[in-house]
Amino acid sequence: MPDGEAGGDRIEAAVRAVLGSLSGDMTVTEAALLGELEALGREVARAKSEIAALRVDDINASHIPTATDELDAVVSHTATATNEILDCCEVLEGLQARLKGADADALSGAVTRIYEACSFQDITGQRIGKVVSALKSIERRVAAVTQSFGRSGGEAVPEPEVPAAARTEGEELANGPQLPGAGSSQAEIDRLLASFD
Repeated sequence: MPDGEAGGDRIEAAVRAVLGSLSGDMTVTEAALLGELEALGREVARAKSEIAALRVDDINASHIPTATDELDAVVSHTATATNEILDCCEVLEGLQARLKGADADALSGAVTRIYEACSFQDITGQRIGKVVSALKSIERRVAAVTQSFGRSGGEAVPEPEVPAAARTEGEELANGPQLPGAGSSQAEIDRLLASFD
């Protein structure tokens, strides 16, 4: 018998024991109370089974770490792109010294605007850091809730069957940017392109 059903049966048995200890027959109010408590026990058992079916192990072991890895990659790629932009600005500043008049002023203004716009990288990093912290907090809370409902991390919960949505070949190939080391190699891409010939 699943834990949820056993928990509901224990609650029902406890309620019956308490009400059975009352002297005399149960009144209508007591019978209604018993019915309400039995329904509450069934609701608690249902909630426990739904929480167990959340596949917390997948959330904590795969989904959240993958999301944080993707966000870390965003921060890294943003920092790399920002450094490239700043290096180009230094080259432009060197060229500015050779220009005169309005052209020099226009270039100087453009370079200054680029430097100011590059502050996005710091702001983006801070905001993504907050999202990563929130995800880790959610991970801890989900683990605490499932632990409080008596589910240990090692219990296997059957995965609900969800039919895969039909995807076109293009959708199957379009996975977006990959994390370092997770994408297709150039040799794999070359083989794929050669297969079209």
